[in-house]
Amino acid sequence: MSTASRKSYGVKGAPYAHPSPTTTLKRARSAPYIFLLPATVLFLLFFALPIGYAVWLSFRKVHVSGLGLGAGARKEVWAGFGNYTEAFHDSELLHGALRVLGYGCIVVPVMLGLALLFALMLDTERVRLAPFTRLAIFLPYAIPGVVAALMWGFLYLPDVSPFYYVLDKLNLPQPNLLDGGPLYLAISNIAVWGGTGFNMIVIYTSLRSIPAEVYEAAKLDGATPLQIALKIKIPMVAPSLVLTFFFSIIATLQVFNEPTTLKPLTNSLNTSWSPLMKVYQDAFHRGDIYSAAAEATLIALATLVLSFAFLRAANSRNKQEEAR
Repeated sequence: MSTASRKSYGVKGAPYAHPSPTTTLKRARSAPYIFLLPATVLFLLFFALPIGYAVWLSFRKVHVSGLGLGAGARKEVWAGFGNYTEAFHDSELLHGALRVLGYGCIVVPVMLGLALLFALMLDTERVRLAPFTRLAIFLPYAIPGVVAALMWGFLYLPDVSPFYYVLDKLNLPQPNLLDGGPLYLAISNIAVWGGTGFNMIVIYTSLRSIPAEVYEAAKLDGATPLQIALKIKIPMVAPSLVLTFFFSIIATLQVFNEPTTLKPLTNSLNTSWSPLMKVYQDAFHRGDIYSAAAEATLIALATLVLSFAFLRAANSRNKQEEAR
């Protein structure tokens, strides 16, 4: 037998040689980074890079020389915090923020209250057609926001709405939901109708994770279903309520689809009804992308500050309850 045929399988380069422990450890350590690489690249290209570019534009402006004609008459120069100063003194942006604040005071409590109520009702033992009911409540969330706004917008129009037809036949008053104070209710209704299902699913999933032994012990102690809901279920799903409240705040500050879609149907909605509508107007109608970038950055910072403050307050409260 030749020397080559008697080659040991333990020798490096043998066909059945096992990798060394060091090589195996290196591969194990690098495996998570390899799996994260595609998501990291997409995050940098389509999220971090646009944000960084918007922040860069917010510190720039166009300097016009003379009449602005000819080569080199319009130059992009450093503006410092000038765009941010103008944004802070912009009355349209401030009024839009106040309108969104009033809109949020309607949407967030009503939407989360309905989501919690539906989740508690679906979690009862005597509920019928639970799968169909869950789907029916969640289905509006699956409808795109623009489609939902268009649908509700036509339902708000007196000339084409079946509701106004019924009110007219019954000789009942026909309020104009696209003018004045009712406009806030009309826009809020679209958001509540579309977002309640998602929040309900989050809270309902948290309710289903509560051990059945907890309910059995409460029943043995004589607790009624209402007491179980108030004393056990709601406190135990508090983290889910915090999460849904956090998402609702972000969605409220970024409201754009509903007022933009309803704007052609009424004169009560201006082009800067919400802060994001003001950003869109400055960027694509006025052509001032630098002011729009500063306004968008301020909206992002406001969202970050409010979210951080809310989460910190919720965490401190949880720590205080645990300490008790």
